[in-house]
Formats: sequence, C-alpha cells, structure tokens
Amino acid sequence: MTFTPTVKAILDKYESDNPGVKANLARILTQGRLGGTGKLIILPVDQGFEHGPARSFSVNEPAYDPHYHYQLAIDAGLSAYAAPLGMLEAGADAFAGQIPTILKVNSSNSWATSIDQAVTGTVDDALRLGCSAIGFTIYPGSDNIFEMMEEIREMRAEAAAVGIATVIWSYPRGGNLSKDGELALDVGAYAAHMAALLGAHIIKVKLPTDHIEQKDAKKAYEGFDASTQAKRVAHVVKSCFNGRRIVVFSGGAAKGADAVYQDARDIRDGGGNGSIIGRNTFQRPRDEALAMLDKLVRIYKNEE
Repeated sequence: MTFTPTVKAILDKYESDNPGVKANLARILTQGRLGGTGKLIILPVDQGFEHGPARSFSVNEPAYDPHYHYQLAIDAGLSAYAAPLGMLEAGADAFAGQIPTILKVNSSNSWATSIDQAVTGTVDDALRLGCSAIGFTIYPGSDNIFEMMEEIREMRAEAAAVGIATVIWSYPRGGNLSKDGELALDVGAYAAHMAALLGAHIIKVKLPTDHIEQKDAKKAYEGFDASTQAKRVAHVVKSCFNGRRIVVFSGGAAKGADAVYQDARDIRDGGGNGSIIGRNTFQRPRDEALAMLDKLVRIYKNEE
C-alpha cells in the first residue's frame, strides 16, 4: 500500500464519508503500479451483458474465462477490476484480496428496446465478495432516468452504511439527444455533474467531442476553447465539483493502440484521474494487452 500525501488530499475532499468508504477508496488509490499517484486504471468486463459472449470474447478466446480478467488486472498492476455478479463470483475465492473489485450492480442487453438497466446485484453481494465499491450506470436523457436516479440513491446510501464506495457510469442517451449529442462537451459535463450530485465517489464518463448540443447552453460556451481533448477533459473535471471528485474516462469502442495512448495523455494533461478501459485491452492477445497497459501506466506516471 502506497498511502501518499496525494491520496490523503483526494480522500480529504470526501468530507461526509465514513472511514469504511474512505478505506475502500484508499484500497483502489493505493493498488498496483499507479498506487499513490492519484491516477487509476480500472479493468471493466461487463460487455458480456451488453453485447453477448461471442462479440465480447471470441476475438481472444481465453477471455471467456473470468479468471483471465482477474489475472490480467493483477499482472498489469491495475487499480481495480469491475464486473457483474457472476463474473466476480467465478473468481472471488481464487483471487480474494489480490485486487480491489467493483461489483457492477445493474446491466442491460443488446436486445432491449428501452434505454434502461436491470438491477442485477446487491450491496449484500458486494459485501459478501469483499468488493471495494459498487458500480451503477445511469442514462441521463432516457425516459427512465428518474427511476435510475432513485435506484442509485437507495443503493448508494446502503453501500455507504457498510463502508462501500459508489462508482457511477453516466452515459447520456435517449430523449431529445442526437447521436452526436451523446458525446457533446456540454452534455458530457452535465452528465458527470449529475453523477457527482448523486453522491458518486468515482465518476465514469466518455471522452467528449467539441460539439455543443443544447441550444440553451450555447451562450454559456461562447468563447470557450474546446479545441483539444485535454481542454475538454479539464472542463469535465471542473464540472465535478471543481475537481473534488475522482473522474475516470472510458476507453470506448475498439480502436488502434496509438489512439488509446493519445486518449490517456489527454486525460492526464486535462487533470483526469485515469482510464477505465475494457475492450481495448481484453480483446487483444494477453501479451499485447499487458504491453498496452504497461505503456498506459507509464503515460500516467509521466514517463511517456
């Protein structure tokens, strides 16, 4: 464990949280090769629910095995591993205590027509499995967003009561949002702010484009320089209580290695806390994935 002044400064910003929640945040912040730096790389493997097993794992068949992902996260020296209930249960005993885990407690599937997720795990499950946090997706813009907000309000309070932190995936979609609007700067910052307002300890959002979607927001962005991704990251971080909350950015769709590395540099330079990157690692052969994660660690440590 690398408990540094940087970690203490981050934890000090969570003023209402009990020692259990702070201890679990500290477990994530002090784990692995980025421990103590204030930067994170988290491996999320919830794509089986979202896209199905063949689309998720056939390109790298060892990834069908839940143990593969635990071991990948451990060997790469990552900060945490996030997955739905069954994936975590399948390796919970073999890997107990070796890496902080995040139980993804709601999920969807590619056949659903509504923009919503079912609750598929509980705080009791997270406690039983020794998880440091629960993870929950909200869809700002969806017709179901208010129900989702009420669900995470209750689960967040239940988790905090037993010392477990909360991660919120905040992905705008639905309603009057255009496809471009889902990644718009103003929409992404708004979605990140909503997660902070809901009490998220760690906020996960997508990297924003320079598009401004909301007509009523255009005036507020007049003169704002959104020309680089690092500047857009900085705006999202500022929207999360002026940087008082941990903000990580998703890896998004599969892309080339150079694009993955540039995203990490932009997140670092914009003051983001790191990456939560799944498909762009576990869909590569293990040796390639480990090499990519090694370089990402070095980028976040300012060594690249």
